[in-house]
Amino acid sequence: MDAEAQESFQQFVAARSSALLKTAVLLTGGDRHAAEDLLQNALIRTAERWQRIDEPEAYVRRVLYRQQISRWRLKWPRREVPVAELPEAGHAPDASGAAEQRLLLRSALSKLTARQRTVLVLRYFEDLPEADVARQLGCSVGTVRSTTHRSLARLRTLAPELTAPDGAAPRPSRDFSPVEVRP
Repeated sequence: MDAEAQESFQQFVAARSSALLKTAVLLTGGDRHAAEDLLQNALIRTAERWQRIDEPEAYVRRVLYRQQISRWRLKWPRREVPVAELPEAGHAPDASGAAEQRLLLRSALSKLTARQRTVLVLRYFEDLPEADVARQLGCSVGTVRSTTHRSLARLRTLAPELTAPDGAAPRPSRDFSPVEVRP
């Protein structure tokens, strides 16, 4: 990579890495360390092909999705097993409640399968139509629909607190949640 290409790659990473990391965190179910590894590997692959890439952000996101797919397809998943729960700290509750909802949603997302999380991230956080999600994941539109339906039903079971008392889902802000839980 020549000096000019290296400079443009560094500028891209500086400008877009935080947004890409958010997507990676969602794809890994809230595991920030796994997300950092996922993003780093995607950026390494991008750097290798930097001079031939027309749309770098789209390319990095595609690499993120495909690497995540490869992770869940491994016959022997190489993951750490988390401990049951972190000990309760004596902190004052968050006045806005947004942090509590984010943690609740993150916990529920982490209990979904990697495929379910990926479908929800692509559909609701990335706001892709079903056909594009199917193309990205290499499956049918029907599979995307059924996986979305089952994933949202599972989220409602795992975190019923996210559903409003009247049965309607609260409309979170874009930075709050990748998933819009609908009844």
